[in-house]
Amino acid sequence: MRLLNTSLYWKVCLINGAVLGAATVVLLFSPARVSRQAVVSEAIVLVVGLGLVLVVTAALLRSALGPVDRVIREMATVQLGGEGRRLEAEGDGPGAQLVRSYHAMLERLERERRSSSARALAAQEAERHRIARELHDQIGQSLTVVLLGLKQLEDRAPAELQGELALVRESARTGLDDVRRVARELRPGVLDDLGLHAALAALTTDVAAHGGPAVRRTFGPGLPDLGHDVEVVVYRVAQEALTNVVRHARATRVDLSLLRLGQEVVLEVADDGRGFGGATADREGAGLIGMRDRAALVGGTVEVYSGERGTTVRLRVPAA
Repeated sequence: MRLLNTSLYWKVCLINGAVLGAATVVLLFSPARVSRQAVVSEAIVLVVGLGLVLVVTAALLRSALGPVDRVIREMATVQLGGEGRRLEAEGDGPGAQLVRSYHAMLERLERERRSSSARALAAQEAERHRIARELHDQIGQSLTVVLLGLKQLEDRAPAELQGELALVRESARTGLDDVRRVARELRPGVLDDLGLHAALAALTTDVAAHGGPAVRRTFGPGLPDLGHDVEVVVYRVAQEALTNVVRHARATRVDLSLLRLGQEVVLEVADDGRGFGGATADREGAGLIGMRDRAALVGGTVEVYSGERGTTVRLRVPAA
C-alpha cells in the first residue's frame, strides 16, 4: 500500500533495484558464472557493480522524473485564484516541458475563470439594475397611488374609521420606504451620480438608521479616481461586509476607512462584535467568496481577520 503512495521517482528506483538485485543473486548462485563456486571477490565485484548501477540510475532518473513528482504534488494543493507557487523548469527535457505545460494550463484556467466570473458578475449587476428599476418605477409608483387613495378615503371616511385608515396608510408608507431602500441597495444611484464617497456615506447611514451599529467613517486625502468598475467593487465589498456585521456580529461599533497606502487603495471594515475565531478558510461562505471574486476582477485582494471578538475585512485594489 505504501508503494502505491510513493513518488514516481522512487517507484522506478525500487523496481530497478529489485530487478538488478535479482539478477545479482542469479549470477551468484546459478550455474551461469565463471567460477564453480562463488568466491568473495566475485561477490564484492557484483555488489559494488550493482551499487554503482543503482547510483547512476538514480541520478539519471532524478533529473528526468523529479519534475514529474513536483507537478503531481503541486496539483494536489493548487487553488485557482490564489497566489500559487510556480515550479522551476530548467532545460528542455521532458520534465521541464511538463512543468511549462502545467504552468500554461494553470494560466489558461485562471484566465477562463476570471472571464467567466466577470461575465457572471456583470450579469448580476445588470439584473440588480433591472430589478431596482422595476421596484422603483412600478411597485414604488403603485404604492404611491395607494397612499394617495388612502389619504383621500381617510378624509371622507367617518370619524370612527379614520384611525384604522391612518394605520393602513402608515403601513403602506413603511412598505414604500422599504421598497425604495431595497432599490437603493440593489443599484445605488448615488454611486453613479455623486461618487464613491457619497455612496459609502449613504450606505453607513442606512446601516445605523435601520437598527445596525454606529459606523464611524474615515476617508483619507489624496484618493485617486478609481474608475467605475473598481468603485462598484469597493462599494459591493463594503456593503457585504456591513451586511455580515448586522446579521452575525452583534457589534456595537464599526469602523469603515478608505485610504491610499502607497500604490494601493485600501478599504477596511472592522467591528467589535462576535468573531469566528481562528482561521477563516473553513468558515468562508458565499459572501466572502463573492468578495474575493469581485476583487480579483480588478486586480485586488480581500483579507479577512477574525478572533473570538471582532472581525476585519480589508480590500486592496491598485491605485492606478
